[in-house]
Amino acid sequence: MEDIQSLCHTVWDCKYHVVWIPKYRKKVLYGKLRQELGPIIKELARQKESEVVEGKLVVDHVHVLLSVPSKYAVAQVIGFIKGKSAIYVARMSGRKRNFVGENFWARGYCVSAIGLDEAATREYIRAQEEVDKKLDQMRLFEKGK
Repeated sequence: MEDIQSLCHTVWDCKYHVVWIPKYRKKVLYGKLRQELGPIIKELARQKESEVVEGKLVVDHVHVLLSVPSKYAVAQVIGFIKGKSAIYVARMSGRKRNFVGENFWARGYCVSAIGLDEAATREYIRAQEEVDKKLDQMRLFEKGK
């Protein structure tokens, strides 16, 4: 419990495992986009007084262990991160005018509150890319049937 934080009248330790995907779960999170999106997500979280404790961008989804102050709703922080990062991706891809980034991330996300077993969640997030590769390899054999 060394991560307990405080505001004026509140002491809190609110961490969430959040997963979201690009629209249609397209495999688009690689290369330059993948390198630049990680720091962007961290900065956007910081703007909402939150912290990305652990994170992993896999080619078709994002895993984040997010510490959110009790004064913010998780939906508010995730909506901000997804919205602003989608605008960044749109501008990076060359769209300059009248684009609000509404077509990059799929609607919704999966969130789970982290209890006392934070270490297991961190390890799960770190291992995501390897697990994904193994699943892709297993699917290669299924396609031949």
